Amino acid sequence: MIDILRSEWTKIRSVRSTVWTLAVTAVLMLGLAALMATTARNNAAGPLTFAQTIQMSLAGGLFASVAMATLGVLVISSEYRTGGIRTSLMAVPDRLRLLTAKVVVFSVVALVVSVAASAGAVGVGLAIITPPSSEVGEIVRAVLGSGLYLAACGLFGLGLGTLVRHTPGAIVSAMALMLVLPPLANQLPGEWGRVVADHFTTNAGTLVVFGTENSSLGPWSGFGVYLGWIAVTLAAGAVLLRRRDA
Repeated sequence: MIDILRSEWTKIRSVRSTVWTLAVTAVLMLGLAALMATTARNNAAGPLTFAQTIQMSLAGGLFASVAMATLGVLVISSEYRTGGIRTSLMAVPDRLRLLTAKVVVFSVVALVVSVAASAGAVGVGLAIITPPSSEVGEIVRAVLGSGLYLAACGLFGLGLGTLVRHTPGAIVSAMALMLVLPPLANQLPGEWGRVVADHFTTNAGTLVVFGTENSSLGPWSGFGVYLGWIAVTLAAGAVLLRRRDA
């Protein structure tokens, strides 16, 4: 298994699109944190609260999640596009072990970059706005929550890439499930509509970053629901990976 992990690490770090996508994720987080924090400070009628500062600092998370999901898709769909998946499967006939190695290596890379970018974004926001008070525990929770959420979005993309195999189709599916359908779910009527909306992909996943003011779920239970979506997607992709020809 160590050799498979090493091989997947070589694939990720040697592909230019991976480096660029990770760089874009960091730039989006830091750049939008500076922009939003500066705009909020200049336009605010009074001092901004700590919670508002964190929200402005992590405003780039929406766009960064798109970049991470796209990278997750490319981790496997690019091999189908180039035909490299046949070589990978010849080297590792056990397809589930191959997929597991991809998930493990990608998760570590995505989490390290996402936490670092989130920490930088929060640091930029706090430096620009300087709220009257700050809480170290809440800063850590926001940074770790944002890093975990972005890494999870990448895994969602990896699951969809495994399931769909076609790069544009998997990316469109990720955008629909992460950005388009969650706001539509919020418009569903009645109590059942609220339950569906609270448990729908990123509606649940973002709770670990921004809190649970308007949700019936807690921060970690919401993130757990999002991980459930990802687990189902990866499991379905794994089943099809075993059954379909390369």
